[in-house]
Amino acid sequence: MSHVTQAPLGRPPVALPPTQAVSLNINGQAHTLHIAPWTTLLDALREYLDLTGTKKGCDHGQCGACTVLVDGKRINSCLSLAVTHEDSRIQTIEGLGTEGQLSPLQQAFIDHDAFQCGYCTPGQICSAQGLINEGKARTEDEVRELMSGNVCRCGAYSNILSAVMEVLNNEGLVLEDKAWSAGATAQDIAPVEPPKK
Repeated sequence: MSHVTQAPLGRPPVALPPTQAVSLNINGQAHTLHIAPWTTLLDALREYLDLTGTKKGCDHGQCGACTVLVDGKRINSCLSLAVTHEDSRIQTIEGLGTEGQLSPLQQAFIDHDAFQCGYCTPGQICSAQGLINEGKARTEDEVRELMSGNVCRCGAYSNILSAVMEVLNNEGLVLEDKAWSAGATAQDIAPVEPPKK
């Protein structure tokens, strides 16, 4: 029986770099984390700061469950390294409202029953807040297009759309005829009223 050995590789294995201090402004609070340079913003939020509202779905930027706001714009935090956001203002679902004072979008999602399992809801709300901040959404079709990167596996899309359109209408951001709402498909169809509390 012959004995085969592998030839030496010629160079020693590369040592992993040490962690480094990263200062992040999250929901208005300064945090300094000691993390590896390849740590995603998603993992920094969830694993180091226990901000678990931001969800890890596909981890490939395809589902939108990890959407957060960076300087008011929405990003997929699973595709972004934490170290690249040291001079940014990061806002997660935990920073949009409080238990006693929900943001208008959070309240609209409740009023329109815009979730079922709730897993995608934080990303949906952050994405909706981002499109409002960006000022690009004025119609239902624009909202659908701009939120197409946020997947709801339960299929609550029509209720999500109604919630977002309510906030756009209430904030005076929609210039359409106010006689119909997000639940109507044409102006001659009566809008669907949200459930009463």
